[in-house]
Amino acid sequence: MIEVRNLTKIYGDHAAVSDLSFTVPSGQIYGFLGPNGAGKTTTMNIITGCLAATSGSVSINGYDIFEDADKAKRLIGYLPEEPPLYPDMTPYEYLDFVAKAKRVPKAEREHRIDEVMKLTRITSVADRLIRNLSKGYRQRVGIAQAILGDPEIIILDEPTVGLDPKQIIEIRELIKSLGENHTVILSSHILSEVRALCDNVLIISRGKLVACDTPENLEKLFSGSSTIELTVRAEEDEVRNALSGIINILEISYKKVGDDGRAEVAITTDGKEDISEKVFFAFCDIRRPILRMNHVRASLEDVFVELTSAKDGAKVYAEKQEDAELESMSGDGSDEFYEGPGSEETEETGNEGGDEQ
Repeated sequence: MIEVRNLTKIYGDHAAVSDLSFTVPSGQIYGFLGPNGAGKTTTMNIITGCLAATSGSVSINGYDIFEDADKAKRLIGYLPEEPPLYPDMTPYEYLDFVAKAKRVPKAEREHRIDEVMKLTRITSVADRLIRNLSKGYRQRVGIAQAILGDPEIIILDEPTVGLDPKQIIEIRELIKSLGENHTVILSSHILSEVRALCDNVLIISRGKLVACDTPENLEKLFSGSSTIELTVRAEEDEVRNALSGIINILEISYKKVGDDGRAEVAITTDGKEDISEKVFFAFCDIRRPILRMNHVRASLEDVFVELTSAKDGAKVYAEKQEDAELESMSGDGSDEFYEGPGSEETEETGNEGGDEQ
């Protein structure tokens, strides 16, 4: 478990990180998000013991990263945005050097190196100079050094930056497999990647934490109204009559698009419930085919932009949580919600995976 409390880092008159507090429980993949200059890399460098803090504390499984640095650092594997590689070494030579630095016992060293090379799929290039490897293979070598020694916590800063689509898919699969046995903190500007990989996300802006939640609950909290887009074969009056019994619908637009009876229908809902199934059965009841259905709602990108653009993103997030809580208590909505940082208690109907931050 990682516990960050009141972390502050000041450079001259600039606060790169300001009173930052959060907890990352064991066995989860956390996305660490923020715009350029938000303080992500500074925070990761402090968590890993590579940079001193102006004030505050970082605890790794109970060990203070500053006072018990040796014990704390043994629990961490770190891949900076620029992997710390030696280009005139081969991957095997480099990993052997890292294994010695991490004090991997001599009797286990060769086995451990072979193990991480197989896991990161670099065995075939083990004897080539690192300088001659592609960007993708260099990233793999960087990840291999991070997981060498089997640390409990792995911190990855932009692990897929500069890779081609195939390499990105391969690295994502690797990160997902690492999450099965390790706690992973992943920093990335590719929000679809975070959405696909992470159990929870931490969003910081201007050096401060503005939200901590699951990607799904963030999208739900910020969804507001949502739209279902349909292509159907039905007349306008048939569409409106079929959907008249669904109370969550705010507006229906209808437009004919062909001579074969096709029409484009946009259904705006209040966002409180996914009514896709109700819409499907409504058209089944009138025996009219749905040729296409697409549910459009707030994405993680939309949430990120709204929170990081606001003057006080934490306040915006807290207000969204408050609205969700009031809605739940009033019985107007049935969706569960997640208590994020600053909450004193977890709502009884809250997300089972919600952790006090």
